[in-house]
Amino acid sequence: MDCEKIGALIRAARRERGMTQRELGEALHISDRTVSKWECAQGCPDVSLLPALSARLGVDLERMLSGDLEPSREKGDSMKRIRFFVCPHCGNVVTATGEASVSCCGRRLEALTPQRAEGAHRLQAEAVEDEWFLTAEHPMEKGHFLSFVAFVTGERCLLIRTYPEWEMQVRIPRRGHGKLLHYCTEHGLFYQLL
Repeated sequence: MDCEKIGALIRAARRERGMTQRELGEALHISDRTVSKWECAQGCPDVSLLPALSARLGVDLERMLSGDLEPSREKGDSMKRIRFFVCPHCGNVVTATGEASVSCCGRRLEALTPQRAEGAHRLQAEAVEDEWFLTAEHPMEKGHFLSFVAFVTGERCLLIRTYPEWEMQVRIPRRGHGKLLHYCTEHGLFYQLL
């Protein structure tokens, strides 16, 4: 651990939260002098305090240990850069339009890499008035189903959850061109242009 980097991170995060050294010390049941020592790189927090310190400052534990609180250099200004993360344990779906560190159920999630949809993984899109009616021949049974469908354009993302043992039928507004993405619980994320 680099005490200088960690101390600078603690100082910056504490100030962002509008906390004094005394308030942080009281929250952690330590003295404000201890917090001052950390911030002046005269020592590092004890390992037993790291989870509480991380939670109190709202900083990811891994980022705290590295002493890196720099914002992402990648701009998240377009929905076209959206990334999908799916928890393999609970099925939670998380999206990010820029670089992100995402975790769920105590595990770090990796961004899914979409592959071109072919065969049973290709959705059929039928224009019905001002909507797209999407269907699939994909199985929809527990353990193997399409868990969500998303339509992404430059300025928006429409995400619709689908469930096992239901027919795969989804309606989305017909608004220009975009990318249709869907997630198979066994084979991953797929895309096709619409």
